[in-house]
Amino acid sequence: MLKFYYNTGPNPMKVALFLEEAGLEYEAIPVDGRTGDQHKPEYKALNPNAKAPTLVDGETVVFDSNAILLYLGRKTGKFMPDAAHEGDLLSWLMFIATGVGPYSGQSVHFRHHAPEQLPSAVQRYMFEARRHYSILNDRLANQHYLVGGQYSIVDMAAWGWARLIPFVLGDEVLGELPNLKRLVDEITARPAAQRAMAIKDRYAFKTEMDEAARRNMFPSAFKA
Repeated sequence: MLKFYYNTGPNPMKVALFLEEAGLEYEAIPVDGRTGDQHKPEYKALNPNAKAPTLVDGETVVFDSNAILLYLGRKTGKFMPDAAHEGDLLSWLMFIATGVGPYSGQSVHFRHHAPEQLPSAVQRYMFEARRHYSILNDRLANQHYLVGGQYSIVDMAAWGWARLIPFVLGDEVLGELPNLKRLVDEITARPAAQRAMAIKDRYAFKTEMDEAARRNMFPSAFKA
């Protein structure tokens, strides 16, 4: 059985969505970032980047959410565009991996968690996150899904972050991206997405952002 190491962040939710959509059996293993599970040696042996998610499939270990989506898509043959769209598949999946996710994550950090407000950092990361979401929105202006005319792992990857745009950028922004909002709303309404989001109820993750949690989540802030 697949072992899925997860938390409730946007990247693990992409993988949870695929697992539920594909009807795969898996063991969900929580990685509580605020208690420091990601820094335990046994977890870092699987994922040296000390983040979630990680997937273990027998002897195969895959970390990084977009790599896991690609692995599972190729393993199962599900939610993959046909070979004629291989270029688009890789381009848009990596666009989300290298742009949407990192800029969104930094926007969240500097808007909500940084120990001091740095207006220039907030402005830069909000600008870049919004620019990347606008590119997705423009892509969806003339086609229903991001790649190949069918629901795919690329849409799942986008959904993981785009559904959190109100937290990333502000409550009003998703409504200003109508094509992307349509896709987010459509995916969120799917039964598999509802099951994926319910994974949060399987484990009582720590909710307090106390000093111990900040040390585990943001160790750079405590380096000498």
